[in-house]
Amino acid sequence: MTDPIPATVSTKFLIHGAIATDRGVLNNGLLAIEDDRIVYAGRADHFDEPGFEPADMEAANIITLPAGQLILPGLVDIHNHGGNGGDFPSGNEASARTAIDFLHRAGTTTLLASMVTAAPEDLIKGIGVYAGLTDEGLVAGIHLEGPFLSHARCGAQNPAFLLEPDLELMSTLIEAGRGTITTMTYAPELPGAADLVDLLTAHGITPSVGHTDCDTATAAASLAQAREGLDSTGFGGTSGRPTVTHLFNGMPPMHHRSPGPVAACLRIAHTGDAAVELVADNTHLDPETVKTVFGLVGAENIVLVTDSMAAAGLADGQYMLGPSPVTVADGVATLDATGSIAGGTATLLDVLRRTTAAGVKFTDALKSATVVPASVLGLNDEVGSLRRGLRADFLIVDAELDLQRVMRAGVWLD
Repeated sequence: MTDPIPATVSTKFLIHGAIATDRGVLNNGLLAIEDDRIVYAGRADHFDEPGFEPADMEAANIITLPAGQLILPGLVDIHNHGGNGGDFPSGNEASARTAIDFLHRAGTTTLLASMVTAAPEDLIKGIGVYAGLTDEGLVAGIHLEGPFLSHARCGAQNPAFLLEPDLELMSTLIEAGRGTITTMTYAPELPGAADLVDLLTAHGITPSVGHTDCDTATAAASLAQAREGLDSTGFGGTSGRPTVTHLFNGMPPMHHRSPGPVAACLRIAHTGDAAVELVADNTHLDPETVKTVFGLVGAENIVLVTDSMAAAGLADGQYMLGPSPVTVADGVATLDATGSIAGGTATLLDVLRRTTAAGVKFTDALKSATVVPASVLGLNDEVGSLRRGLRADFLIVDAELDLQRVMRAGVWLD
């Protein structure tokens, strides 16, 4: 049996057991927490920190995990539309708080609030809400998925609100975000996309190619421009490289005589000049595709995401993705109007579990769910790993990667 874990807030914890660090899994590990920070994460026999002796702590704050359990860094999701009935695209604060609370308790301790294409006034309203929640520390920023996307590859995006890049509108959105817009999905073939990329990178916003019908050359040129722009601005808030929104989804399939954007995205990710998102939930991608991409570009260039919507964590039924009705059947969300996949219903821990089940090495899959997305957010010195000085975000899982407990910022979440 696991030692009882108190539900109350305490300033210090010592947790003995297996720990997943950046260097691999330590079986004889120890994690020391003080207030909201990690004081130590490493071998138990190397720990020597004043004030953490058993005599100085209550016995309830010294925890020994049973064999088979493992401590993981808190998971980081940069593409997430909600969960547990809560929805980010609606711009409703109460609904968003419902989603955030669920996602934190499900092990995703750092996330972006992802919006979808909507009327400009609704985007401005939602951005204002999420800027406030970012200030509270509940989310790490905002991801705008649109409105500058391809009609041909709009997926679950509402085509009535799709626009060609509009720098005046984008400037208004940036102003509304007060520095909290972190990433933006755009289609590089649209007129004005190059100017949009320049505007985004000038404000430290990571451009993300997606929902695009472009050819290989256009994708490659836009990713190169985005990389150069991020490098030249010197913003510390990004990793210095662009991303690709849910690779394969929302873009033409790769063909040997018409390779399209997928070929460029894979090639550029392989060099480390971009990071590709994978929705590895067994719905958006076949497990063999996931395994193949890990083999081609490496875990350090992949970001596992959920693209989750309000139904994540709930049963089949009727839901909304922003203004659009969605039906979830057998765990698959589809848009009522078109039948297109309308986001995911898995948590990031589910995605991690399914990625390892696909044959990806566990430590690689974990890196793509923690270290790499933290890098995209420019938060490597705050979250994504178990290291001294980082925020005390971690989860305890069993041998099947089923969740046991979550701590976020030094507080146990029920």
